[in-house]
Amino acid sequence: MSRTTIRLLVILSTLSIFGVIVTQIYWVRKALAMRERQFNQQVHVSLQEVAEELARLNAVMLHNNPVEQLSANYFLVNTNSMVDPGILEHYLKNSFLKHNLITDFEVGIYDCASNKMFYGVALSTRDERKTPTQTANWLKSNKYPYYFGVRFPSQNDAVISDLKGWIWSSLLVMIAVGFFGYALFVILRQKQLTEVQRDFINNMTHELQTPIATIRIAADVLNTPAIKDQPERLKKYTEIVKEEALRLQTQVETVLNMAKAEKNKLPLNIEWLDVHQIITSLAHKYENDLTVRLNATEPYIHADRMHFSNAISNLIDNAFKYTPQNPVILLETSNENGALVVSVKDNGIGIAPEHRSKVFKKFYRVPTGNVHNVKGFGIGLSYVHQIAKAHHWKLQLTSEVGKGSEFKISIPLKK
Repeated sequence: MSRTTIRLLVILSTLSIFGVIVTQIYWVRKALAMRERQFNQQVHVSLQEVAEELARLNAVMLHNNPVEQLSANYFLVNTNSMVDPGILEHYLKNSFLKHNLITDFEVGIYDCASNKMFYGVALSTRDERKTPTQTANWLKSNKYPYYFGVRFPSQNDAVISDLKGWIWSSLLVMIAVGFFGYALFVILRQKQLTEVQRDFINNMTHELQTPIATIRIAADVLNTPAIKDQPERLKKYTEIVKEEALRLQTQVETVLNMAKAEKNKLPLNIEWLDVHQIITSLAHKYENDLTVRLNATEPYIHADRMHFSNAISNLIDNAFKYTPQNPVILLETSNENGALVVSVKDNGIGIAPEHRSKVFKKFYRVPTGNVHNVKGFGIGLSYVHQIAKAHHWKLQLTSEVGKGSEFKISIPLKK
């Protein structure tokens, strides 16, 4: 599957997931609005019937539209006469039950003589509860001399309760969409890992074939009878075999150490080390191409000698690999804030910001298009990161494209 196809699949899948979520939210909101309208209509019809019953009981003329909604959960009913609280409660409950309004509600009766609500009570069609309520916070109207108000404090809860099926179905859709998104992420992640591992195997095969081919050629030369009469040439090819064998051993050990580090089984032989002594011995093979500045006044640390040496060697090798022309590599030590800092700085090609957080991942190599002129497995910096993590050190990277990179290892000093 090509990268263009994968990108198109990701875009279409993302749009589909977003569309499903938006559609579900739209229909849930629409269902809530519809249920609210239905609730208000049922309340209007019920209160209209109550007003008509009271008008017949009190023998008064009824206003054409006695029910008025003052807010989302508050209704006012014009009665044109005084209302007996007991009779009103009876009519309200019967009418609400008739229209299947199973909810809690409050009733307040207005007194035109005192210009206030003189009676307030909380009722429910679920049971026989009856609780007096305060009448000071009821909305009033100057349009009618006689009226009563009904409000539903838990109307939203009642509407939501009626839509539990919709809400649960929406949650199930969201969960299904979430699983789909996660599955897509896992598939794409697995494909990416497969590509990375394939590149690693290709790189490793190439890197291992180089010393093997060199050893094979040197062995053929050493196997010729005439080599015995040419001691200098014999010594030269013997050194080549030794160097390539050591190179091959180092590559294999690097891969094995990475595998152990990944499983958190990296063995550490902790001992007191003189960092300056180790750096001096490592710098010999680079001759004059590496500048060393040993500025630290306290160069002694607690660490594993082999892994520390490998970490510094990897940083130096990387600096030379990615500095194709006129390399100026600086290896420096210093003491900062109770720690020993070892830094490796180069004037190479640098690392772009979008790749800086990824270069410490296993097998990751900064993309260079179809040109692969830098050899390696892509695990050197990952190995350095694992070593720093195992020792509880701090590893930092600063870089600028075209100007070079600097890697710093901060090692807390222990007495």
